[in-house]
Amino acid sequence: MADLEMTIEGGIATMTMNRPDARNALSMDMRAQMDEQFHKAEFDDSVRCIVLEGAGDHFMAGGDIKNMHEYLGSHDAAETQTYFLHRIHNLHTMMFSMRRMPKPIVAKVRGAAAGAGVSLAAACDLVIAEESAFFTLAYCNIGTTPDGSASFHLPRAIGIKRTLEMTLLGDRYTAQQMSDMGLVNFVVADADLDAECDKLATRLANGPTHVYGQGKRLMYRSLENEFESQLQLEAECFADCAKRNDYREGVAAFVEKRKPAFTGT
Repeated sequence: MADLEMTIEGGIATMTMNRPDARNALSMDMRAQMDEQFHKAEFDDSVRCIVLEGAGDHFMAGGDIKNMHEYLGSHDAAETQTYFLHRIHNLHTMMFSMRRMPKPIVAKVRGAAAGAGVSLAAACDLVIAEESAFFTLAYCNIGTTPDGSASFHLPRAIGIKRTLEMTLLGDRYTAQQMSDMGLVNFVVADADLDAECDKLATRLANGPTHVYGQGKRLMYRSLENEFESQLQLEAECFADCAKRNDYREGVAAFVEKRKPAFTGT
């Protein structure tokens, strides 16, 4: 059984982390498969939205601690440092794949999002979570610091003080608390998570896909750009979208007072 499964239907690529017996703890195989599938989804024109979920009762409970424990039992400090440097660089290759993805990525959070699970959710564009879901950065509880781009995305989403709180205390937060902080976009009843996520993903898959990609580019670059550079990028993105079919369709639909039929082109 693969550690990751992906299905494509109706323009939606659903990527399912598939280690339910381990609460979908991130294995090296899963990381490699995720990077490969994100790359495929980026260049597959039939994919217009990606949903990332966990099999079973949890989103992701972080790294595979049992595997780490076994490794520590048979390797010295220097070997351990080299091993984890390589392992985390590989994880970050996947985060780059997510960051450059020109299509919306939705995290569908059920149950636990812990450690790298929080990092992964924070790297997605939108997060929808069931009411009983919980989030914990937890790295300090095992004696290490966050990885998986948490130190980049969390301060920008929830602020430096809240991120330090999560980093230094390792406490657990409800989905509603994370929504109030700014990480989670939508909190829904547990029984409604599947239906509400499907509704959100379908809406995105039927939208102006290229526009979404340029919108993501604009917003993420705004975190790094100076004012003048950002306004230049705004002009470039608008002009690029204006030459495309979806802009013509959107303008025509507005004038004709009807719902636009976007094709993603």
